[in-house]
Order: sequence, then structure tokens, then C-alpha cells
Amino acid sequence: MTAPLVIIAAGGTGGHMFPAQSLAEAMLAAGWRVKLSTDRRGARYAGGFPPEVSREIVGAGTFAGRGMVQKLLVPFRIAGGVASALWAMRRDRPDVVIGFGGYPAFPAMAAAWILRLPRMIHEQYGVLGRVHRVFARRVDRVACSVWPTALPPGTNAIHTGNPVRGSIRAVAGSAYDPGPPTEILVMGGSQGASILSQVVPAAIALLPAEMRGRLRMSHQARDADHDAAVAAYGALDVPADIQPFFDDMPARLQRAALVISRSGASSVADIAVVGRPAIFIPLAIAIRDEQTANAQGLVAAGAAQIIQEPALAPPDLAAHIAAILGDPAKAATMAEAARGQGRVDAVDRLKAEILKLAGHA
Repeated sequence: MTAPLVIIAAGGTGGHMFPAQSLAEAMLAAGWRVKLSTDRRGARYAGGFPPEVSREIVGAGTFAGRGMVQKLLVPFRIAGGVASALWAMRRDRPDVVIGFGGYPAFPAMAAAWILRLPRMIHEQYGVLGRVHRVFARRVDRVACSVWPTALPPGTNAIHTGNPVRGSIRAVAGSAYDPGPPTEILVMGGSQGASILSQVVPAAIALLPAEMRGRLRMSHQARDADHDAAVAAYGALDVPADIQPFFDDMPARLQRAALVISRSGASSVADIAVVGRPAIFIPLAIAIRDEQTANAQGLVAAGAAQIIQEPALAPPDLAAHIAAILGDPAKAATMAEAARGQGRVDAVDRLKAEILKLAGHA
């Protein structure tokens, strides 16, 4: 007998792909077949998915940031992607289709709606993304990471939390160690953040010499910012490992005494599950200010602080760093508060909803 099939539709950034990867791992462990539906750009973020997950590359597109000719072609790309997804689902009918957002998720979700398949979406942010706004009232269930999430009337919503990868769950609730050496982890999200590469080294330079002397930096930086960041930390004689992407993020979170980060949904979820004090700098250009919404739970719990990007300056950031690392008891309390906000079982909650929709509960 053929194992049941779930199609996971996602793309765009790590914020969409990491929770999708977590669910893929869980569904494979439950004996299901898993297919990932994404576009070519989304496939670049799928390297961490288990090899048993098959990939279906579909055409997709967005109107944002494109010239007039490209915008005119977008509807045709989307229509082609929907047709491709329909053909694939008719050949191998899924038991459930779940979308994690990003415009590459649109074709599979549209095809599932046309075929009236059991379907749901998982929203990582405190406000619905563009694709999810289209489908929120056209799916059987909306699973939310943040509660409450702003939703249209008539939406069948539940709170699951944001699934984190198995490698993160493996270090959940790790004991907090402020050092020395005292490691600061700087995360700019899956695409890096130039402003953090500029401001963080300048803030470190303003710390008391004794505190600076025991620091060690793990800094995620874009390739374009790498050499400048190396030079800045080198001038301070602060050891720094600077890479565009960390494949060993669980270990780095486990070692971190403090995390300075964008507040993307997956970053916030990972930090909470491991349990680390954090300073969040939400992405200023986010249309719905979703990154501020993502961080509010940890801030309200006393686990994190927010500095809005327009107000981010080396003296203020240095003051925040010194206040946390200069008071080990405060830092440990923040770490414990973060652990209290973590949803280690988020993927299990999401899996349970999928089993219900498929009639396998």
C-alpha cells in the first residue's frame, strides 16, 4: 500500500523554508511521503531537507521590485505554475497540501483549492503574508506561530507555534553559560544584514576593555560585507568567525551568551527554543512590520530587547550589550524567560492537524 502523501509548498527565504523542513522531517518519521513544491529560487534554500523529500519545481513570480515587462509576464508564469501543480497532483494525489508562504507556494495552494483537496497554511508571522491573505478563507485550517495573529473574519485558526528543525530541538533548553569566553552570535537572517555588519563592530569598540577582552564573535555577514567586518574586528583584537551562512547554527546558539539578530520568525523561534538572551533589530522595510510582531512575545517576557533599525546606533547598542553581559544574573534570567516562550512541540502540533485533515488521527 502506498504511503500517504503531504505536499509542502514554500519558498522565498529561510523564514518559510526552515519550519517547512521541520515538518518534512516529522512527516517522514511518521511514515508519510513528502514532496516540496517551490520555484528555482526557493530550491536554493532547501539544502537542509532530508534527501527522501522529492522536489517539484513550479513556475511562480511576484510583482514586487520588477520592471514593467517582467510584471506583465508574472501572471503567465503563475498560470503555468498552477497548471504544472494541477498535473502533478492528478498524477499523485496528495492527502494534504500545506503552504508555508512565499510566492512560490501560490501554485500548489491554488491547485489544491481547485481540486478541493484537504489543505492548510502555516503563518510564521503575527500578520498574514500576501499569499496567505489570498488563501486564509480558502483552506481548512490556518496554523499560527504567533498568537493572536491578525486574521480575516471566518478563518478557522489554531495556535501551533513555529516549528524548528530537529537539529535545533536537539539542543533545546541547553544550559546557559556566559563564559568566558563570552560568545556573541550575530544573525542577519537567511540573507544577511549589512547594517549589522556596520553597527555591531562599532558597538563592540565602545564596550569596556575588560568586557571586550573576553568576547568571541560569530557573525553572519554577506559576502560584500565580509572583508570590512574582518578588518573591524581585527582592529579590536576580538576573535571573530564571519561567514555568510552558518551550517552549525544549533551549536552556535548553544554557545552564545547573547544573540543580536533580525527578528525573522525562524530566528525568534530558534532563540526561544534554545533559550538565549537577545537584542532584536526588526527589518525596517518590512511592509507590515511583521518582525516587530515576531519579537513582542520574547520582549514582553523579559527575554529580549528591541532596537528599531532607524534608532540603531553604536552607543545605544553598546549600552544594551553591556547591560546584559555585565550582569550575569540578568542574562541568565533572560535565557530562562526565553526558554519559557519556546514551542519545542510546535511541529508535533502541526503534524497532529495534518493527520486530522487526512483522517489519520
